[in-house]
Amino acid sequence: MSKQKKSLVTENVWRVLRQFTDARIGLGRAGVSLPTHELLKFQLAHAQARDAVHFPLDVKRLLKDLGESAAALPGQSPLLLKSQAEDRLTYLQRPDLGRSLSQESLECLAGFCSGNSGKSDVAIVIVDGLSSSAIQNNAVPMVTQFLRDLEEEAGDWLLAPLIIVEQGRVAIGDEIGECLGASVVVVLIGERPGLSSPDSLGIYLSWGPKSGLSDARRNCISNVRPAGLSFEHASQRLLYLMREARRLGTSGVSLKDRTQEVVIEKTGNNKNFLTD
Repeated sequence: MSKQKKSLVTENVWRVLRQFTDARIGLGRAGVSLPTHELLKFQLAHAQARDAVHFPLDVKRLLKDLGESAAALPGQSPLLLKSQAEDRLTYLQRPDLGRSLSQESLECLAGFCSGNSGKSDVAIVIVDGLSSSAIQNNAVPMVTQFLRDLEEEAGDWLLAPLIIVEQGRVAIGDEIGECLGASVVVVLIGERPGLSSPDSLGIYLSWGPKSGLSDARRNCISNVRPAGLSFEHASQRLLYLMREARRLGTSGVSLKDRTQEVVIEKTGNNKNFLTD
């Protein structure tokens, strides 16, 4: 019986490459169709991606996790804000509304800023984005790792209180950073889920944040999650971008992320090893 079941699926020679990628390659076939177990895995991944988009962020759980983490957050509790998108359906249909704070949140933030005249260097904004799963699973360990590394940084960065935004897009961080008077805003946001990555966290950095900045003024670190870019590496890349943004006074296309560049060493005869 086992031999008969095994013969039903024709293996694909590319299957060996699956050890290097989460992409759906080398799936094999059963007749002219996908094997049943591969079809079921696809349907599960699709359901997880849909859930990541539609399920609301559990803010209470996020606050609890932040409180229990080892993150050395500023003394004040995180500030909870919302975008102009009143619900999830509106958020998905009207991306523009997710880029600006609601009137109530604007007044709340303005009141907070008026009572805190001192400027800050770094504003960290956690936004649900298109994957609540990404924020729920990865925001706390990412913030914890980043703040731990920031304490060891010689740049003497002053932190603003943590901000959490519901139904937000990336650009909403610039509006918040401008109000806080921050030199740089760091937005942690749930990225659009894929069929192999429903919980991918994106990090966006803007130097001199203000309303109306274009995407060309932002740097992005993507796919931050245990199965992607580790929190440790993401934190080091973020700190590098912050240092360079401060040195150059800008971010975005004018600021290149050189953390992954490979130095090509020369051989003893001063020839590049590639041409030997």
